[in-house]
Amino acid sequence: MQARTKARRGIRGALLGAALTAALLLSSCSAGAGPQSTDPDSLTVALTGEPVNLDFTTTAGAAIPQALMSNVYQGLVAVDQTGAIKPLLATSWETNQANTSYTFTLVAGATFSNGAAFDAQDVKFSIERVKSDAWLNGLKSKMDVVKNVVVNSPTSVTVNLSRPSQAWLYSMTTLVGAMFDASGVADLANTPVGTGPYTLSSWARGDSISLTARPDYWGTAPSIKNVKLRYFADAIATTNALSTGDVDVIYNMQAPELLSTFSTNPDYQVLEGTSNGEIILSMNNKVAPFDDKRVRQAVLYAIDRQAVRDTAWNGLGTLVGAPVPPTDPYYEDLNSLYPFNPAKAKALLKDADAENVKITFTVPTRPYASAVAEIVQSQLRDVGIDAKITSAEFPAVWLDTVFNKHNYQMSVVLAVEARDVLTMFNNPDYYIGYDNSKISAEAAAADAGDTTSYIAGMKNVVRTIADDAPVDTLFIFPNISVAKAGITGLGANSVTEALNLSTIAWS
Repeated sequence: MQARTKARRGIRGALLGAALTAALLLSSCSAGAGPQSTDPDSLTVALTGEPVNLDFTTTAGAAIPQALMSNVYQGLVAVDQTGAIKPLLATSWETNQANTSYTFTLVAGATFSNGAAFDAQDVKFSIERVKSDAWLNGLKSKMDVVKNVVVNSPTSVTVNLSRPSQAWLYSMTTLVGAMFDASGVADLANTPVGTGPYTLSSWARGDSISLTARPDYWGTAPSIKNVKLRYFADAIATTNALSTGDVDVIYNMQAPELLSTFSTNPDYQVLEGTSNGEIILSMNNKVAPFDDKRVRQAVLYAIDRQAVRDTAWNGLGTLVGAPVPPTDPYYEDLNSLYPFNPAKAKALLKDADAENVKITFTVPTRPYASAVAEIVQSQLRDVGIDAKITSAEFPAVWLDTVFNKHNYQMSVVLAVEARDVLTMFNNPDYYIGYDNSKISAEAAAADAGDTTSYIAGMKNVVRTIADDAPVDTLFIFPNISVAKAGITGLGANSVTEALNLSTIAWS
């Protein structure tokens, strides 16, 4: 216990030292300056995690849909800040009595950024393309339930499902529901073509993505005409950029210890919201030592999740005990399933003949991951697990090594896709490698039932997953944004991967 306490104090001291240094830098940079004057037609947003390309149909990761969904691409439906489904390219929809058929009425006059008209043929093409070999992103499984797509007229389309599905319409609010033009998919990695209010004007790799409002947009024109998304790998550089006026917004701030710098300054506003994002301590269930459930359980008992959250993320975020955020309809608090218990962790390791085991901990180059990793490493060391931290550049190297090739033992990542528990655990070929034979039948039965049975069934599925300890959900990531005081329309909650820019304006 004493060794663990000293380690925590050392980590916390280092973090606080960095925060104080950064605060001094901010004070120095902003002295006598303050936020620069603003152009009401322009906005610069600071983000982390630049996309490796712009094609989310073939490339995993949240950075691409964060920049492009809602802005360049749109779906038939979307979700609002509360998570409720609302019309978008579809003005309305009807279902049959069996709940296996959805007929959508489409907006009139919508066009793609290449000038092509949007109609029911594009809906058919887009959904069928997700089910084809052209789509490589693992999220395509959300469309497996689709039987066929029937064009009724240019403004009416019917999607028939092979069985009732509680989850399918919500899936249509995500990137798998994005609408494409058949003539605009030749070079999605560099030239996205969608129906959204913005079009890509330039991409300075390693620095920024610039979007320009479309003069021919079918819907309500966005207030901001020119938006630049700037990418920073360093959290302190990001906060300095806001302080000096180089950016107008920090979205999903990666340095919570620096919030006080802005929260006490009337020139800025701090928005604290929630997200779908789970900080996942992932273990490769198909390789030793984590192919043994007892070792995975030992890890969960060894981790003091509250200490991890409090030390790494300034006490912000929600403890949940399972890979389901409170915004999901089948959420329940499972923190009591694996309480902090180092003695039990040691006993499980002994029973598994895994005492003094050595592992490699592959950590992506993200502020949250670095902060979490050192604390986790210290807590694992206390129970006899020697976790050697190796850094993997994110997103390119981490996606290739961990996510695609599954060449890792332990990692940590922010999983931000909405309602992604089955994406992660109902596919044994997913990078976690969880044996889904225990849950696949019940998950399918729950999805095919009514709302009540869906929620009850999915709660059982989540409990089964949590008991098997394939990962440790450390905490739900808070969505913290800092913006100049004159900005309005920036949503506090991160309800999908997308950062909707069309609602933002200067007051």
